[in-house]
Parts: sequence; structure tokens; C-alpha cells
Amino acid sequence: MSRPGMAIGGLGGVGIIVVLLLNLLGGGSGLDQIIGQLDGQAPQQPGAQPEEFQGEDDYEVFASTVLGSTDDTWNAIFQTSGLTYVEPTLVLFRDVASSGCGGANSAVGPHYCPLDETIYIDETFFDELVSRFGAQGGDVAEAYVIAHEVGHHVQKRLGVMEEVQRAQQTAGSQTEANELSVMLELQADCFAGVWANSLREVGVFLPGEIQEAIDAAAAVGDDRIQEQVEGQISPERWTHGSSAQRVEWFTTGFETGDPSECNTFG
Repeated sequence: MSRPGMAIGGLGGVGIIVVLLLNLLGGGSGLDQIIGQLDGQAPQQPGAQPEEFQGEDDYEVFASTVLGSTDDTWNAIFQTSGLTYVEPTLVLFRDVASSGCGGANSAVGPHYCPLDETIYIDETFFDELVSRFGAQGGDVAEAYVIAHEVGHHVQKRLGVMEEVQRAQQTAGSQTEANELSVMLELQADCFAGVWANSLREVGVFLPGEIQEAIDAAAAVGDDRIQEQVEGQISPERWTHGSSAQRVEWFTTGFETGDPSECNTFG
């Protein structure tokens, strides 16, 4: 995921703002508008798909259905808190696509562009998740990736992303900037867990399937990727968090279903 560099300078102020925003979303999820199944359901928001995929791609239907499910979850949570949720757009592509953040390509991977409030996903990424990073794969793993990017959109709508970016401008070092980026990414993992919790009791996940999401979170931990690609682990250069951290925060969201528990900023 491509994200502007961020700093931890002024973290105390950011932490207070994040706590206030998450407390506003606390007190119950109000998740009464959830889909019955992820597969085999008409998509609720088709998004802005490239023409060659429209009406022809099974993954387009799946991804749009997952996005529709996250829309239901966050619309309900925001409504319970007296807020209005503006739904993101989803763009699926292969190889390259235009983006409000300067373009999207396979090398960047799934990412959220706050300038056009759009999630960009190269369909081939999920094959790489299995072949290169050793994830189990599966529908739930793919849904987790989408829900994580939606988590960034939630941060944008709450103003968390903007406050973190402001804090980066006062960074004392790149390491501090990276630490704040990690906090943002782990919160998005937690928000993905909140979405998964909203489907927990309605028979969407078969026994053991949630492990696919946990496995995917672990597979894209900075420590695992660094070890595979570079042969060594350098925590000071982490921008997304370790495998253990990503699993921990996704699990926190999944177990509690409460976005106010996703305060990774301390």
C-alpha cells in the first residue's frame, strides 16, 4: 500500500483526537444491516470498474459484494453515532490504472487514495499473496484485504488520516514517521476486524475460515516481508507493522466489534 510519509511529532495531540473520534463511535456497533452471504449475492455497489471487467468477471462481483457489506457495517456504525458515512469507490484493474493519487500499478498493490476516496486493487495481487508471501489464500483472505482498505477510508472520513499526516510534518526522524504510519495501518486492520465481527453470527464464515484473514494479515507483516525479500529484519523501517501486530489488531476488532477499541495510537 502506498501512503504519504508520516511523522510521530505531536503524537500526543493526535492521540487525543483519535481517542475522541473513536469514543464517538463507541457504545455498540448497531450492526443491523448486514448481508446474509458473501458469495452468490448481487453486488450492492459496482464501483468504477474498467470496461473490460464489467459484467464479466466473477471477482468483480465478489469484491463489489464485500464492499457492499462493509458499506452496510460502517453506515450503521456512523448512523448510530449521529454521523454520515460517505461510501468509497472500488476500482479493479490489472497491471495499471489511473488514480487520483498519481496512478495505480501492480507494484503498488492494493491501496486507498484519499484524494478521490477510491480503493484500487489489482486482481493479480491475490495470486501473489499466496505464491510470494505464503498466505493460505481464499475468499475470506481477499475480503480482509478489501476491508483493510475500507478501514483507511473510515480514517479519512473521521479525520484521523489528516491529523496523522499533519503530525508527520513535525517528525524528528524518518523512524518516527514510520512508527506513526504503522499505527495508522494497524488501526485499519482493527477496522477490518470490526467488519468481520458484523458477519460473525450470520453464517457467512464457515468454521475456521476466519483463519484465512488472520493468515493473510500475518503474511503481509513487515518483518515477514523483509525477511523474505532482504534476508533481515529492520523494525526502524517498518511502515505497516509486524505479523504479530497485524494479527493482534485484526483480532481485537473481530473479537470486540467495537471501533472504539481500535485506538492504536495509545
